[in-house]
Amino acid sequence: MDLHTTRRLVSSGSPLEPEIGFSRAVRHGPYVSVAGTAPIAPDGTTTAPGDVYAQTVRCLDIAEAALREAGARPEDVVRTRVMLTDATAWREAARAHGERFGAVRPACTFVEVSRFIDPDWLVEIEIDAVVAAPAGPDMIGW
Repeated sequence: MDLHTTRRLVSSGSPLEPEIGFSRAVRHGPYVSVAGTAPIAPDGTTTAPGDVYAQTVRCLDIAEAALREAGARPEDVVRTRVMLTDATAWREAARAHGERFGAVRPACTFVEVSRFIDPDWLVEIEIDAVVAAPAGPDMIGW
């Protein structure tokens, strides 16, 4: 198996990617992992300082764009991780998560962290997906 033909990197264009050595998302075969995604606005500032719900929506928007670029859809998501600097605000993050994944219902973990790189970030999201192979004649009955 040639690693270069089965592994695809998705970049967000962040200058931190080469410095840290990471990709916004990686697809390897049917598996897609989206890195910790912060609420960064298109202009590089923090989206909606102080608003957990709006920051969660922004994280999910960025992560979903990375999923799509990797060839996955929200319906392919099997796990999400929601990291918050204040776990008592979990319902606001959960509301945004539920709006996006209520029908998909991936495994989900909420966890409190002490802080993020930028102190204005209140939430980061990680996502894992598995892209199902198209059903073919040999897949009938599975």
